[in-house]
Amino acid sequence: MNTFVTFTILGLVLGSVYAIAASGLVLTYNTSGIFNFAHGAQAMLGAFIYWQLRYGWELPTVVALLISLVLVGPLMGLGLYVLIMKGLRDTAEVTKIVVTVSILLGMLSISHWFWHPETARTMQMFFGDQSKITVFGASIRYHELICILVAIAIAVGLRILFTRTRAGVAMRGVVDDPELLRLNGHNPERLAALSWAMGSTLAVLAGILITPISGGTLEANMLTLLVIDAFAAAMFGRLRSILRTFVGAVVLGLAGTYVLAYFPTSWSWTSNFRVSLPMIALFVVLIVLPQDRLRGAVTRTRERYHVPSVRKAVVWGVALIVIVYLIRLLMVTSAVTTLTIGMTFAIIALSLTLLTGYAGELNLAPVSFGAIATIVAFHFGISGSGLAAHLNLWGIVVGVLVTAVIGGLVALPALRLRGLYLALATMAFGVFLSNMVLRDTTEHEMFGMKYSLFKDGNIALPPLKIGPLDLSNETVFLMTVTALFSVLGVGVIALRNSGYGRRLAAMKDSPAGSAMLGQSLVRLKLSVFMISSGIAGLGGILMSSAMGSVSGESFAIMVSLSLLMLTVVAGIGYVTGALFGGLMAGIGFAVIMVSFTNLASAQPELEGMWLLLGNIAAVSPALIGIGVGANPSGTVHSVIEGYRRLTDARPVLIGGAAVVLLTYVLALTGVLGNWWFASITIAVVFMLPVIGEMVMPRAVLTPEELAAKATVVPEDVGIDVPYSPEIRDEIDRELGIPQYQGGSPKELTAHV
Repeated sequence: MNTFVTFTILGLVLGSVYAIAASGLVLTYNTSGIFNFAHGAQAMLGAFIYWQLRYGWELPTVVALLISLVLVGPLMGLGLYVLIMKGLRDTAEVTKIVVTVSILLGMLSISHWFWHPETARTMQMFFGDQSKITVFGASIRYHELICILVAIAIAVGLRILFTRTRAGVAMRGVVDDPELLRLNGHNPERLAALSWAMGSTLAVLAGILITPISGGTLEANMLTLLVIDAFAAAMFGRLRSILRTFVGAVVLGLAGTYVLAYFPTSWSWTSNFRVSLPMIALFVVLIVLPQDRLRGAVTRTRERYHVPSVRKAVVWGVALIVIVYLIRLLMVTSAVTTLTIGMTFAIIALSLTLLTGYAGELNLAPVSFGAIATIVAFHFGISGSGLAAHLNLWGIVVGVLVTAVIGGLVALPALRLRGLYLALATMAFGVFLSNMVLRDTTEHEMFGMKYSLFKDGNIALPPLKIGPLDLSNETVFLMTVTALFSVLGVGVIALRNSGYGRRLAAMKDSPAGSAMLGQSLVRLKLSVFMISSGIAGLGGILMSSAMGSVSGESFAIMVSLSLLMLTVVAGIGYVTGALFGGLMAGIGFAVIMVSFTNLASAQPELEGMWLLLGNIAAVSPALIGIGVGANPSGTVHSVIEGYRRLTDARPVLIGGAAVVLLTYVLALTGVLGNWWFASITIAVVFMLPVIGEMVMPRAVLTPEELAAKATVVPEDVGIDVPYSPEIRDEIDRELGIPQYQGGSPKELTAHV
């Protein structure tokens, strides 16, 4: 009986903290329609700030709490909404998700910047660990009692706010029809900002309360994922009901503690199962709860993608192989391996181009499917032993097929899910895989055979060898992966240009319309999930082989989220976006950070400056991801559109190519360093459209743009310069006439 009471109290305490965190999620979603994936990171950052105030600067507990909850929490939420969130109303679901994921990753980088992860930090319970009372023979600390009471107060308070107050009812209407709400005398933006401030405060409170309960150690990644467990409670209430959210959080907390109390100690997987339980619950809740009906009329978003022809794709695929080979001639052996790893990440990112860019389906755990393929290839695809060990073709084929099948099995119950629900389901699968499978290092026995899924926590996957093709050579490995990416990229584009690809596009634009035309949405979703999972599995095998040895951290959910973010930033609707996103996620920013660290070691007198730049580089991917709301089609789209305008400006294109070729020759002969070559090349690629506008404006700009840029001479209007609203306003300013609101050329002539 004492055991039951003890673990019940512990479950209620844990569930209370989940309820506090989940209530903040419900609050922000109800007013903005944006699910805040950074909620756990806000809790983490708030806990670190509280630790700095209370233990770092030794302020009184009450003062530290007041600053954290009255100042830091509200300002954090208010700043996020005003600067970022309110600009995401007319973007696709994937863009909203990526922006909040970027905030999550940025907050993690900031915490590592200001609080070094290798330094131990702990937080004590309020009133100390020994301050407690006895309830039914079991002890409950004051801190734990505070958690329960605060959670009840927040649940009751939010319930009253949403149902009994004018402001609360107005908050619920912000996301549905802000214009109608404005007509009733409310300010939707102010209400949404208020809810984000309140939600952020609840996240900070949850982070401060849960840290001492979970052991007291402050660790950024662990604390972020711990609060993410509250996602299941929020979905139990369907992001609407505070009462159901509270009940779901309590059930989740009790279930976790009862697993520890009553599962047999001989079960080696009990601890992993308890950690995975919130994600299992999240997946089950998403499947069981009723979903919204199919979308008919679709809100037009700002994402725009251009699919090239297969012929152009083949040309660019060959060009990529040639370019990579030329770059290889400049690189040392270690750099070749690094670039190879980046190309394998690009293959994994290619699975997102097909699934999300073309079909509109979301997967937040692509690298997790790479982990599945790696495990299968490790157990069934290695020939030889010792230094003669190599990966065979059978291992790759089986790994890809098994991953495709598992991708279909994961997608099968999730076929009725769309948008946010599907994203959360795939995220739940990825976290479950990391906690339950990749942590399984014990030896098992089945049918007289002994095996271990992730032996010793590491997997060493040797290079592939098929006849004369031996990937133990770094250059051969790099060129093989590059050629494979090119072939897959052409295949994906060919698939998009086929009838199957057009059906995927129709399903993305309007599932209801696609179903009415006789398309089987179940078959389409299942098939595209399986193909995408197989591509991710192939990339995962090659990534593990290029790295040589991988651990569970190599496939963590944060790696998947970073890859998704950078692919969307580059342009998830483009194969080129997958290339740049994969390269940046796999090696790009890591190489930049290592370079700054090496510079700091080589130049001690400038160490502070180089370390500062390194930390800025660590945060920069998140800053770029946050900015995707302003350019939801991606960087590649902007570059492509810029080069489309240079079609008639061939001298500019030839000049840019000549500069790149010249710097390459200088780098190849050792006159220029490789970093100078890379920097100049990147600058030329991105600046060439701008240079074209400056050097050959008449060949690049439209007549309207030329007229807007030119200094207007009133006598030329209607002769050399066409009429436009901008010209009209400029004439009014030149002549000192108040702004005229007419519009036709006849009216404009009479006015002038």
